[in-house]
Amino acid sequence: MNYLEALSRRYSVKKFNNEIIPREALHNILESGKLSASSLGLQPYRILVVESKEMKEKLIPAFYNPSQISTCSHLIVIVSKKSLDENYVNGYFRHISEVRETPSEKLDLFRNSINQHINQKTQDEIFNWAEKQSYIVLANLMYAAAMESIDTCPMEGFRPDLIEEILELNPETEKVTVTLALGYRSEEDHFQYMKKVRKPNEKLFKFI
Repeated sequence: MNYLEALSRRYSVKKFNNEIIPREALHNILESGKLSASSLGLQPYRILVVESKEMKEKLIPAFYNPSQISTCSHLIVIVSKKSLDENYVNGYFRHISEVRETPSEKLDLFRNSINQHINQKTQDEIFNWAEKQSYIVLANLMYAAAMESIDTCPMEGFRPDLIEEILELNPETEKVTVTLALGYRSEEDHFQYMKKVRKPNEKLFKFI
């Protein structure tokens, strides 16, 4: 199956069949999120993977349409940072120095550029920027899942405050941006038999 076939087969599943996806496939999907493009390479987010039945059941009340949560194999919760402090940036550069075996002083120009970029933004602007990076991750996770023949449903219809309480997140420093259910479509989900509806090329693309 090539990537266009995988994307054509993909749709937002309304009900999964409770089957657990293979560990290797899950690893590959998560690795695609890890390899996702990120502005300045800062990855201002975390990816939480909910796999226990008990935790998924606890999260059901947080969703307005909970059928996906009650039947999926795994639930991915992407959490965006609300701010980037000096410790976070310093940790990022220590990691660069270790991975690339580069003296930290050679990274000072890049570090100063990032600090300047961050210091010019308000906390709201930083959070808005972090959420945009999170949606890039979401797209990569969905694409990788499609290539693994794993079904998905991206979901924004939830109460972030309740999810944050259940997952014991710190609302002062981070916020749930979007979630993604993973699994296999149920035969009872009639949406899989509907034709995919998208804008025609002449309305979507403009060559200049």
